[in-house]
Amino acid sequence: MADPFADPLAIDVVRIGIAFGIGALIGMEREQSDSAGTFAGSRTFPLFALLGALAQAYFPAVLPVLLAAVALPLLAAYAGKVLLEGDVGLTTLTAALLTVLLGALAADSPRGAGIAIVVGGLVTVVLSVKDPVHDFAAQIDDRERRASVKFILVVLVIFPLLPDRELDALLGLNPRFVWLMVVLVTGLSFVAYVLGRILGTRRGIAITGVLGGFVSSTATTVSMAERAREAPSLYRIAGFATIVASIVMFPRALLEVAVVNPSLLGRVAWPLLAMTALGALVAGGIYWRSSGGETVESDVKNPFRLGPALLFGAVFAAVLLVSETAHAQIGPSGVYATAFLSGLADVDAITLTLSKLAADGAIGPDVAARGIVLGAVANTLVKAGLAWLVGTRRLGWLVIAVLGSVSVLGLAIAVVI
Repeated sequence: MADPFADPLAIDVVRIGIAFGIGALIGMEREQSDSAGTFAGSRTFPLFALLGALAQAYFPAVLPVLLAAVALPLLAAYAGKVLLEGDVGLTTLTAALLTVLLGALAADSPRGAGIAIVVGGLVTVVLSVKDPVHDFAAQIDDRERRASVKFILVVLVIFPLLPDRELDALLGLNPRFVWLMVVLVTGLSFVAYVLGRILGTRRGIAITGVLGGFVSSTATTVSMAERAREAPSLYRIAGFATIVASIVMFPRALLEVAVVNPSLLGRVAWPLLAMTALGALVAGGIYWRSSGGETVESDVKNPFRLGPALLFGAVFAAVLLVSETAHAQIGPSGVYATAFLSGLADVDAITLTLSKLAADGAIGPDVAARGIVLGAVANTLVKAGLAWLVGTRRLGWLVIAVLGSVSVLGLAIAVVI
């Protein structure tokens, strides 16, 4: 039987159908928007997408003219909306023009259709989170806003200028790769920070621990320890948040490995996931025994700050050089010693370092996997120590018992695999 999708007509129908679906998705969201429903909605946006798709499929040379022709009535409708309703927002106008382009992209090629689906989904999400985004922006003070803008500008300006090759002047380091790792780590933290600010005080204690752990597990641990010292009766709920923030470090490390060296993921996943599962199981029991109505907040700062980012870049570069040299001079034991010492301060640096070295063939995957687990264990023990030193004795014993057990399990699995 012939494949119906081998027929060019069938292919065109599928792509045009994809374009229509993207337009319908965006249109339904705009229909429900108070500021956009009278401008264009669930019927108009699919038509915009169809215009773009048909033009690209059969009249590609006409597409620029079509965009201009669509823009003119849109501008007229926008002007009428401003006069009648006093709403000067450009969101719906921009979304309409983007929908025409997405329709054309969906009809262009299989790759274009895939990109159109992803971008269409992102557009719908961005349009639908208007209130949370505005609330988040209102919560950011001028100092945080300036720090974020400065960091983003530095990323956009510096990254393209950095050479993408190993430089002898930097002892063989690739400056663009080092900065890319800075952006990766900071980006992960910033996403969690944004989610935490959007959710605000409505978030539960479990979300507090998870998001706080992604932004800074150390800051979350210290914050929880201070809360327990101020109110000793909250030691269980503070311990729960501390444990959750600490074990979130393991999935975060897996994300970093997946980005830098996916082939290493299978070796690292077993011990880190086992540590995560044990920690989550025990933390659930602690939460069940605590008062479910209690809540605590974690004090974490905006990770989009230039100073800490530059410091992490320097630490990562140093750990990369030391790990490679230690392995060349001493062998695997040198890597393990470096991993443990580096993990005491920061687990991201050693995770990215060993993933990179294993990808380059400088060290074996087994050595890299065990080093990453060892670094994670070292960092976990630091959290336990902070809970003991900064918090109360009851909090300290609770966190040490749980994170100590998690560490033993991770090391045992890392040795076996």
